[in-house]
Amino acid sequence: MANYYEILQVSPEATRAEIKSAYRKLARKLHPDKNNGSSETAIAFAKIAEAYEVLSDPKERALYDQKVLSAQFRKLQNADSLFASTNSHAQRWRRLVYEHRYNEIIDRMIAEERRESLALQKIIFPIVALFFSFLLVAVLKPKMFEQSAMLGKIILISLFVAGVIHLIGRIREGFLRFTYSDNELHESILDDAERRVKPVSRPAACVFLFLGIVVSFGTGLFIGSFFDFSHLVLTSMFSDSLKPEFVFYPPIFVLVVDAMHTIVSQSEF
Repeated sequence: MANYYEILQVSPEATRAEIKSAYRKLARKLHPDKNNGSSETAIAFAKIAEAYEVLSDPKERALYDQKVLSAQFRKLQNADSLFASTNSHAQRWRRLVYEHRYNEIIDRMIAEERRESLALQKIIFPIVALFFSFLLVAVLKPKMFEQSAMLGKIILISLFVAGVIHLIGRIREGFLRFTYSDNELHESILDDAERRVKPVSRPAACVFLFLGIVVSFGTGLFIGSFFDFSHLVLTSMFSDSLKPEFVFYPPIFVLVVDAMHTIVSQSEF
């Protein structure tokens, strides 16, 4: 059985980020296009691609580790050693060692999936909150900035700046983690294995983000054209027409929602 960890030159305890970094480094070095189409480097490149495809997926990596573990134990059992003894204490020791190693593999897989889930939530929640906030401001037409005293305006501006910085950071993190660009694939010499880890192209993600905002805002304007909330609740805070200050509120809304989600996530884990 091929040793994928040796092929990628990483430790069996390597994190997904370390595996990805090692793959990128070897891919740049061994790609056939950089070695005059050498058959040897082409074979080596295929091996690192195969290794990366398995080790970059938590479930596939766990299955592979279990196969390696079973092979190692079968080899030791066939050897002339204490490990191969039929003594009841040796058998119990073998079972405990195997179960411990097996549990380590499963725990690592669960931890990796949990990290991936949290990373996905970090981009999904802000984007959903952004879409919903554009719909909400288009429906309610807030004028809180206009009606606020100087201190209130300073607070709103500060929250707006913090929200914009936070939103840009979240979107950038999501783009780096979950999207790819054709130029990046070419320059970094990444193949289909990398494309499967990052399933969304960067242009497609940009289009989705733009259309999501436009559709949410348009839907809000459509709903708001039939209902005038300014006469129903807090007339001093809402207008019968959309004010330019509406741009303040989506980043603030995202900041608040994401902060609440972070607190809940930390309490759960």
